[in-house]
Amino acid sequence: MDKADARRRFADARVGRMATIRTDRTPDLVPVVFAVEGDLVYLAVDPKPKTARELVRLRNIRAEPRVQLLVDEYSEDWQRLWWVRADGIARVVGEGPERERAIELLRAKYPQYATLEGDFGAAIVVKVVRWTGWEFAPRVNDPGASAGS
Repeated sequence: MDKADARRRFADARVGRMATIRTDRTPDLVPVVFAVEGDLVYLAVDPKPKTARELVRLRNIRAEPRVQLLVDEYSEDWQRLWWVRADGIARVVGEGPERERAIELLRAKYPQYATLEGDFGAAIVVKVVRWTGWEFAPRVNDPGASAGS
């Protein structure tokens, strides 16, 4: 899968997972929604009820900005399987135009964001330094491959 296809599939995905690194050097993996603009991935602390606005992922990013985001497609028809990973450097943005852009893009992608009441918290902006992807591609000698594939 080339970089453009990987970025397109990633941007079109509705949900992904983000891995950050805790201060004890163990991984922290959470499901996320996001928006993509070029090689930037935007996330935000939305107003849904949470135990705290200072989420673990924000603390993790402030201490270690390297993150990975993963989206994938699973199907019982394994010829439709694919995944895309975005490796990047994240920043927490508490205010300003980047935070507002994150909220704008998220509201455009997810209609549910327009109906949320309350204030958004900080945004996370990830500069993707590497797009990696894989998709099922049958081997030429694969007896399960159909003609023309």
